[in-house]
Amino acid sequence: MGYTEKEIQEYLQREEEYMLLPLSQLPELSPNCQAFPLVEEFIARSELLQIKAYKQNEVTVIDCGVNVPGGWEAGLLFASICLGGLAQVRLHWSDFSGFRWPAVEVVTDHPIRACMASQFAGWPIKNGELLAMGSGPGRAIVHEGSLFEILGYEDHSERAVLCLESEELPSKEVIQYLLEECHCDPKNLYILVAPTVSHVGSVQIAARALETGLSKLMGLGYNLGKIVSGWGICPVPPVACDNLSALGRTNDAILYGSTVLYNLRDEENLDSLVKQVPSCASREYGRPFKEVYKDYGNFYDIDPLLFSPAEVWLCNLHSGRSWQAGSLRPDILRHSFGLEMNS
Repeated sequence: MGYTEKEIQEYLQREEEYMLLPLSQLPELSPNCQAFPLVEEFIARSELLQIKAYKQNEVTVIDCGVNVPGGWEAGLLFASICLGGLAQVRLHWSDFSGFRWPAVEVVTDHPIRACMASQFAGWPIKNGELLAMGSGPGRAIVHEGSLFEILGYEDHSERAVLCLESEELPSKEVIQYLLEECHCDPKNLYILVAPTVSHVGSVQIAARALETGLSKLMGLGYNLGKIVSGWGICPVPPVACDNLSALGRTNDAILYGSTVLYNLRDEENLDSLVKQVPSCASREYGRPFKEVYKDYGNFYDIDPLLFSPAEVWLCNLHSGRSWQAGSLRPDILRHSFGLEMNS
């Protein structure tokens, strides 16, 4: 039995309205609620995963690489939690235009909630002399930054799960600040910490390729409500020997090694849009990120067009057409990852 055009349009309208509902009206999609079982798994398997969970003023802090080794499996769980439990995250070997390397793959049917309302690292937090970048499900409770004014999402979960990219564990002052921001009981706050220079850091940052593309689309003024699902893959950079090298490698992995695909519904021709999304749209494209960073000395002074996946696909479910732009740069990946080839 077939459907009439009117029935199809009514279905699509209901689905779009569902996608844009605030998190408070969709508790089953609360990133904090969905991520919490993964947090429990993290704690229960702490010894196996080479991480350490401890209590500080009743708040649970999970060290994923500051004073412990951590590992790829811990990085996989960290990334899944950061995505609010609303995405599949897996590790495997992949081929990047002739360059074979371990990769992390993220697949989600809730890209805006998983990537933007949870994973997006848009919350700088002062931790002593250092600056920690905050992300994870708890951001949908705190509503920190203008992003949530755009998304209109809100999560009223009693539990709050936050992820910090930091070289140090949170101080007492930071924990108290996060408690006040999340408005939750100390026993319901969970803080995961991983440095950039760590196995967990390498995995969880590479798992941000899909979110990076969405951020670029939002910066270009595209209506993210039209995006239905997303699929991304990115090489997992080897752990570097210092912070600057780690910053370079993790960014290069996304800028020159990642591919993302978005299913969306749009009435427009997307040929012009897709060309603006990949990292090759930036004037700084083609140089290892470490060199770019050294030239500017400030992360926020770098051309924002550079922060994008290497290759982007837009598949329009409305018209059945697909567009592609960008390409992988295995030469830059080899150089950035410190690969020495035997002759």
